[in-house]
Amino acid sequence: MGNGIAGLDKTDRTLLRMLQQDGTLALAELAEAVNLTTTPCWKRLKRLEESGVLRQRVALLDPVKLGLAFTAFVQIKTSNHSKEWYHCFVETVSDFPEVMEFYRMAGEYDYMMKVQVADMAAFDKFYKKLVNSIEGLTNVTSTFAMEPLKYTTALPV
Repeated sequence: MGNGIAGLDKTDRTLLRMLQQDGTLALAELAEAVNLTTTPCWKRLKRLEESGVLRQRVALLDPVKLGLAFTAFVQIKTSNHSKEWYHCFVETVSDFPEVMEFYRMAGEYDYMMKVQVADMAAFDKFYKKLVNSIEGLTNVTSTFAMEPLKYTTALPV
């Protein structure tokens, strides 16, 4: 691979951009777009997968059409920073299907998560499950999205 972002060349980046837009593109379509035959294109894709740059190909679902239009951002402070507590906390929160994203933060809050549920009642049920599952949460603050203005899974490669 050539120089550039994470050792990717122009062809690699083009393939990645195309796959981020449509993960179902056929090998022949991808190869044609980057002026390769299918075998070298397949080898590039295989190398991108093996290196972990191309992690997986998934379907993106519409939360509104699935009745999951309520988005909450939950910020958490804790006084417990032990390794044992951390591992238990991460494992517990990671098992909640409502949690779409989960981060350890720098700044005022220790953790932040994006939660996707049907409505306020469903969020309240999630909130109670969260706070009753984890000891040592000193502050749990939630904010709610009124309208999504931008959402993308495509990285700027």
